[in-house]
Amino acid sequence: MAKRPYDVLPGDHGSRIRVNMHGSYILRVPRLNRGTAFTHEERVRLGLEGLLPERVTPLEGQLHRAYTRFLRAATPLEKYAYLQGLRDRNTVLFYRLLSEHLDEIMPIVYTPTIGDAIQEFSLWFQQVNAVFLAIDAPERIEASLRASGKGPDDIDMLIVTDSEGILGIGDQGVGGVLICIGKKSLYTAAGGVDPDRMLPVVLDVGTDNLKLLNDDLYLGLRHARVRGERYDAFVDAFVQAAQAVFPHAMVHWEDFGASNAHRILNRYRDELCTFNDDVQGTAAVVAAAVMAGVSAKGERLRDQRIVISGAGTAGIGVADLLVDLMVSEGLTPEQARGLFWATSSRGLVTDDPHLRFRDFQRPYARAIVETEDWAVDEPARIGLADIVRNVHPTVLIGTSGQPGTFSEAVVRDMAAHVEQPLIFPLSNPTVLAEATPAQLIEWTDGRALIATGSPFGPVTHEGVTYTVAQANNALVFPGLGLGVAVCQATRVTDHMIAAAARAVASLVHLRAPGQSLLPSVRDLRRVSATVAIAVARQAEVDGVAGVPLTDPVQQVFDRMWQPVYPELIFGDELPSGWGD
Repeated sequence: MAKRPYDVLPGDHGSRIRVNMHGSYILRVPRLNRGTAFTHEERVRLGLEGLLPERVTPLEGQLHRAYTRFLRAATPLEKYAYLQGLRDRNTVLFYRLLSEHLDEIMPIVYTPTIGDAIQEFSLWFQQVNAVFLAIDAPERIEASLRASGKGPDDIDMLIVTDSEGILGIGDQGVGGVLICIGKKSLYTAAGGVDPDRMLPVVLDVGTDNLKLLNDDLYLGLRHARVRGERYDAFVDAFVQAAQAVFPHAMVHWEDFGASNAHRILNRYRDELCTFNDDVQGTAAVVAAAVMAGVSAKGERLRDQRIVISGAGTAGIGVADLLVDLMVSEGLTPEQARGLFWATSSRGLVTDDPHLRFRDFQRPYARAIVETEDWAVDEPARIGLADIVRNVHPTVLIGTSGQPGTFSEAVVRDMAAHVEQPLIFPLSNPTVLAEATPAQLIEWTDGRALIATGSPFGPVTHEGVTYTVAQANNALVFPGLGLGVAVCQATRVTDHMIAAAARAVASLVHLRAPGQSLLPSVRDLRRVSATVAIAVARQAEVDGVAGVPLTDPVQQVFDRMWQPVYPELIFGDELPSGWGD
């Protein structure tokens, strides 16, 4: 392996870097480059004299300049493009800006703006720090991973997508790599995971998006999406290569299609340290909101009746975690699953042999005999209104992607039988939400406890202002990844996911009407640290921690990378082969 441009020295949050190069090339290495913040002494030592304006600008001054530039960008997509360029020039300044304005900038570097950026990927393309793996060249997988220049101990996390289920916009081909880069940004800004220790990866298996296939600028493979045995063999080849090249890295699966997400997670969860944010991250943050709401009502989770409207990857992931939490309250798995009613596009998931459901939905199938005496609108299809009318649920979770599913009639019927119904319209983006918070508050006379998938502003009703909780996965996955890295976990167990959910819920204390069911994204660093400690402790209990936890709080704090310019360490002699 060639001499590295720099080495991050251990300890002190990565605040010391040994520089192994000289001259103008330093300005093209984002982790080293600090632009006009280089002192005159550093410019002399590094061979940068005359390459920068004379005035030295400290980080705070650069931050002011960068934020002003950000604000002047006319559209969200232009703001994204500016931030992308900043990230590729100056790692510290980018993450300092993001960290200090997280609630404002997160919708730009992640949802919803990143969806627009992904659709424009081939047109707006500039070099990105990621690995592209093509199903037509599986023999190049290991070499491609090694080409990143990272060694076996350098990577804590691989963030991987095949781009089939990107947000609410579906199959986006190779452009889905940007969702991995967005996740990486939040792992660092919210969780303090060192940005150098993560690697985005896109599995290019083709695309069924005809717009992309007919676009001359499209940069991915130009054929239909490969499925079946060849797809599975490609994923398996990637996993084997990843374990060989980065044996200590967690594999974070992101935005896989519904037919693959659960299947891939289940295939590898007992073989390597792996996590699916759409399944497990969504589940944890929604479960945290449910637990906070149930606690606020002075009730137990095991006494709830829960309807999942949209039994896809996310919906069933939520149900699975809630079942685990109910089991911890003394129920058997069968008793816990008996408290759930799930719907798909075919209506209520049942054991009716004439209806076809996915394998991961079957544990929640209701016996068709249960519904024989129900009053239903259409006997051939048991819909959401029928379930609410006959079950009187206490919790209604929407992951359907169908706007308006939580109609006024459904919500008023639910609220007629439950004093404080928990209603979570989680579908993204905003236009796909099952109902708006304002509607839910009006239809329940302000009694509903609400969490949404998209961000909504406060709602005022009869003199009370309601802060709407956003069930944002960023409350969970950065802390989970940090906790895994701290204890070097060899697996991500179900108990670790439950520990993350409990940690988030523990930060919520509802003392007055209108308070949020979840912590604010403004507090993500504290939330992530709390989650990391809980996850690492649970990993030790589960026997999957690779290093002992002697002082979890200090170990987590020490591992959190800080966006400050590090101390530069110079060798007595500059290595040959670097610089100008």
